[in-house]
Amino acid sequence: MQSQITSDFFSANRRRLREQLNGTAPIVMTANGLLQRGADSTFAFAQDASFWYMSGIDEPDIVLVMDGDSEYLIVPPRSASRQAFDGSVAFEPLSRRSGIRDIYDDTEGWNKLGSRLKKIKQVATLAAPPHYVEQYGMYTNPARAALASRLKAANGQLDMLDIGPHIARLRMVKQAPELTAIEAAIAVTSETLKQVTGRAARKKYVYEYEIEAKISEGFRRRGAAGHAFEPIVAGGVRACTLHNVSNSGELAANELLLLDVGANVDHYAADITRTISLAAPTQRQTAVFAAVLDVQSHAMSLLKPGCLLREYEKAVEHYMGEKLRELGLIKTIEHSSVRQFYPHATSHFLGLNVHDVGDYDRPLEPGVVLTVEPGIYIPREGIGIRVEDDVLITDGGIRVLSDALPKKLQ
Repeated sequence: MQSQITSDFFSANRRRLREQLNGTAPIVMTANGLLQRGADSTFAFAQDASFWYMSGIDEPDIVLVMDGDSEYLIVPPRSASRQAFDGSVAFEPLSRRSGIRDIYDDTEGWNKLGSRLKKIKQVATLAAPPHYVEQYGMYTNPARAALASRLKAANGQLDMLDIGPHIARLRMVKQAPELTAIEAAIAVTSETLKQVTGRAARKKYVYEYEIEAKISEGFRRRGAAGHAFEPIVAGGVRACTLHNVSNSGELAANELLLLDVGANVDHYAADITRTISLAAPTQRQTAVFAAVLDVQSHAMSLLKPGCLLREYEKAVEHYMGEKLRELGLIKTIEHSSVRQFYPHATSHFLGLNVHDVGDYDRPLEPGVVLTVEPGIYIPREGIGIRVEDDVLITDGGIRVLSDALPKKLQ
């Protein structure tokens, strides 16, 4: 699917960032680097979303410099061996895509930047994340840390200003080209799920990975770049593990099947979850599913311009508590008792990342795109149900972007 986002979009984003910072410190950003998969092979490259938002460039290791009215890119060298396998980086396509005229090789670019850094006290950049994030059990891309080291090598006294919050506020409110991409990703996801979960199709599947394969085929055939995140296809009790991405279980007719997937179109993500039955659902499964739908409807009724997500989450948690009590799962509505069966938030920002950046303390405004995804998980009963839709905050409330995809167990 050909990109509908032009260089004007990226040029405008750079201008908006400079206006928001309203200072004289040069802004320096880096692309992500490649990460080793094994031996001399790498994982598929994934660009730093904020770098892409400012440049539109999908190559690794490139540095973007914005210094007053001056903008330029610094392109790192590639060994002869790497050029043979990965190709070289041509300057003209980078300029056409980003709208940046001046592009330098590594030596010339860093001489220019280094000379400037020696004369100043501050530089604005994206703060490097921790090397390892214990909460998620993951190592982070080292590109920002490597850039910080190189900036410090040019001037050890530099004070580094973090532009992360500024970019998060910009990315939080989607522009027209972004909404077009998100809606295209949602359409691809919805049409694929309609096909994959049709009643006739359900009878053919024996293993979760067969469904995953059909979803992957459907995404690519409809023009998406692929998955926006690792797809979740989880039957029965496996759906109680929120990010169960192994997708290797054998399906059983008496269990429910949870599908949490999203296509990637023009770098933007969809994120939709549906829970379906492979046979006639039980009364208990039907009752829990109805409760989840009720909570989702209530959550959507609360979303509008001016809404504060932290207050919204508390209100949804209490309403979920009422449903859990009706189902006989809890006796009193308390945070700990509700979270035993509903351990995640109801909403997150959606955009370039499936869990996109944004300011959770800032009132919602038109142009914000969110998910609404309540769920109830009862491992002892083998029931895991989540229903997730993508919504746009409008002047009058919300528009459900994924409402073309039905929400039915059967």
